[in-house]
Amino acid sequence: MSDVTLVTGGAGFVGKHLVAQLRSSGVRTRSFDLAAPSHDDDVQGSVTDPDGVARAMENVTDVFHLAGYAQLWARDPSRFDEVNRRGTQIAIDAAKGAGIRRFVYCSSLTTLVGRKTRIGSSTADETLRLEPDDMLGAYPRSKLLAERIVEDAARDGIDAVIAMPTEPLGPGDDSLTPPTQMILDFANGKTPAYIDCTLNFVPVDSLAEGLIALRDKGRTGERYLLGGDNVPMKKLLAMISEATGRVTPKTRLPYLVALAAGVVDTKIAAAITGNPPKAPLTGVRLAGRQVSFSSEKAKRELGWEADPVLTALEKTVAWFETQGLVK
Repeated sequence: MSDVTLVTGGAGFVGKHLVAQLRSSGVRTRSFDLAAPSHDDDVQGSVTDPDGVARAMENVTDVFHLAGYAQLWARDPSRFDEVNRRGTQIAIDAAKGAGIRRFVYCSSLTTLVGRKTRIGSSTADETLRLEPDDMLGAYPRSKLLAERIVEDAARDGIDAVIAMPTEPLGPGDDSLTPPTQMILDFANGKTPAYIDCTLNFVPVDSLAEGLIALRDKGRTGERYLLGGDNVPMKKLLAMISEATGRVTPKTRLPYLVALAAGVVDTKIAAAITGNPPKAPLTGVRLAGRQVSFSSEKAKRELGWEADPVLTALEKTVAWFETQGLVK
């Protein structure tokens, strides 16, 4: 049997695009996901199941570990640790047993923004090292702890590298991850006001290319930030308005007002109703720290650079319309 590249979370937003690019280049690729298989090589299962992960890694040479719980709120916060941290430990242990050639872990930009990050404009890249207690919520904490697992494995001899994507953007985000949901809400007039923040989007196709470049050229044990344009919220709203022809909000909320709303929405309303908050506290805290991200290391060492965000935004809006999501 020929060698196989495994993508955990291969049916997810980023995973689908990565699997498609790998297969189009002739790489035999296996998706491991909770979703039902869509290809003969796919395997259905959870990254929290050691036996299932071990089976998925049979005959595998390279692993892209994308599986995770990529939301900013959960009814049971322990889900973040179970899926993101423990799932990564299970994947690393299985990779050791399978003798894989290279392990690429997909982390998050949220591990670069912490409690000590000042409110207002600042910059960050992968050289910034924060501690778990600095994290602004359960999701970024679980992703940072998973990074530490991968770094420890690299020191122990596993050829592992870490990708730190910014906010993926593009068509096909069926689960409506936070950045996609935010843009959809603006397009549908569901958000009457905004926070003055800076967002960094990476087109999902570019991100898939970056992950492959990281597999091929990344240095063992290193972190690489894979980001695109840094876009002020006011500019993003203008871009959404131009793409949709709809009026976007003009009212800017001061950070402290937005923070208070996030506390009420997350700690009280969501706790009582069990419904996801419209303004997750973790998201508000992240937005208040207006961080611009640099991907110079990926450009220099991997020869990778993201496509412009406007094209990705237009494709996203077009996808909204085909899915009947724009009201």
